[in-house]
Amino acid sequence: MEYQNPQSAPGLETALPGTLRAATGRTVISEAAVAKVAGIAARAVPGVYSLGTGPSRALGAFRDAVGSPDHAAGVRAEVGETQVAVDIDLVALYGTPLHPLADQIRAAVYAAVEELVGLQVIEVNIEIHDVFVPGPPKLPATVESRPVREALQ
Repeated sequence: MEYQNPQSAPGLETALPGTLRAATGRTVISEAAVAKVAGIAARAVPGVYSLGTGPSRALGAFRDAVGSPDHAAGVRAEVGETQVAVDIDLVALYGTPLHPLADQIRAAVYAAVEELVGLQVIEVNIEIHDVFVPGPPKLPATVESRPVREALQ
C-alpha cells in the first residue's frame, strides 16, 4: 500500500496572497521509496557488510558492477496511512556484536524514515542471515615475490 496525503500543506493557503488561494493535492509515497531510504540508512551503520540474502546479494553485486546499485535490496517496507513497518535482511561483518548492531540499524532507520519520509515507523524487523569473515589480506604482486623458473634445456 502507498501512503497518500490528501491534505494541503499548512501555511500555503496564505503563502502568496491573491495568487494562490489554496494548495491542494495528494502526495503518494511508495513502498519502494521508503525501502530505499531505509536501505541507505542501514548500510551507513558500521558493521553491516551487505543487505539481502544470498541470491539478492549476487544480483546486487552484478548491479553494482554495471553502475546501477539497488539501495533497497534486502529491505521491505509496508506503508500504511500514517505508519510504516520495515523488514531488513543483512550480513554482518565478523567481530561486530550482533544485538548492538541491530539496535544501531533500528535507530538509523527510524530517524531516516521519520525525518525524510514523514511517516511514523512502528517497527523495524532485522534478520541477520550470515557473518562475513574477511580472508587474509593479499600482498601486491611484485617481481621479488614471484617464483623463479629455471630455463628449460
